[in-house]
Amino acid sequence: MSAPVPQGRYVPASRHGGLIFTSGMTPREAGVLRFTGPVRAGDDPELWREAVELACANALAAARSRLAGDERIAAVVGMTVFVAAEPGYALHSKLADFASDLLFSELGEAGIGSRAAVGVATLPGGAPVEIQLVVSVGP
Repeated sequence: MSAPVPQGRYVPASRHGGLIFTSGMTPREAGVLRFTGPVRAGDDPELWREAVELACANALAAARSRLAGDERIAAVVGMTVFVAAEPGYALHSKLADFASDLLFSELGEAGIGSRAAVGVATLPGGAPVEIQLVVSVGP
C-alpha cells in the first residue's frame, strides 16, 4: 500500500532522526472516504472495524513511505485514535483495539505502544475515525 494522498497542505508523514510522525489518517481508499460517521451511542464496535483498520493501514503506509533502503519500523511508539462519536458513546478503546490488532498482525509485539483513544465532535470530511502514529526506525 502506498502512502495516502494528502487532502490539504501537509505531508502524510515526516521524519526526524529515527522517529516518523504520521499525519492523522482517515478511512480513505484511493483518496475517497469509504466510511462516514458519527459513531452512534448504541453502535456495536464491530460495525466500525473495517473503517478503523483502513485508517490504521493508511497511517502505517504513510510511516513506511519515509523508510529508506533496508530500514524497517522497529516499534510503534505511540498511537492516537480520534473517534467522531455522538454523546453517550463510551467504547472508544474498543475501536482503538482494532487498530492495535492490525498493528500487532503487521509488526508483532513491536506494533504495540502507548495509545490514546479520544472522542471528538467531528472529523475531516465526516470521517468516523482518524489515526496518527509515531514510530521508531530500525535497520
